[in-house]
Amino acid sequence: MTSSKPYLIRAIYEWIADNGCTPYISVDATFPGTDVPKQYIVDNTITLDISSEATHQLLIDNEAVTFKARFGGVGHDLYIPISAVVAIYAQENTQGMEFPYEEHENYLDETEQADLPEAIPAKTGKLQLKVISGGKEQ
Repeated sequence: MTSSKPYLIRAIYEWIADNGCTPYISVDATFPGTDVPKQYIVDNTITLDISSEATHQLLIDNEAVTFKARFGGVGHDLYIPISAVVAIYAQENTQGMEFPYEEHENYLDETEQADLPEAIPAKTGKLQLKVISGGKEQ
């Protein structure tokens, strides 16, 4: 069977949007094939607003999440392999789903790692998500 992960991401995206909230994804930016603006990566992770207001031509298929977005006024084409998505959640209340990090070789070489910004404070701790079942918190 194929992975259920892309189906879950699409379903949770729709659920978040249908409830008037803003869907965000957290991405392992070191996953091979991931193409995101490197200056916004913190602790090898980038968090992205994937709402219809923040993206253009959003596509969540079985291989990747792709879209166009502006960062600091500059347009970017983003490509995020499904395996690189580590969470999808509502920005307003953090309800959503986390996924386990998938094993891979870090694709950023030492020079690229050194180029990542240090001025952006890293968020500490684990993303606080709630388990939901049938629309009720557990």
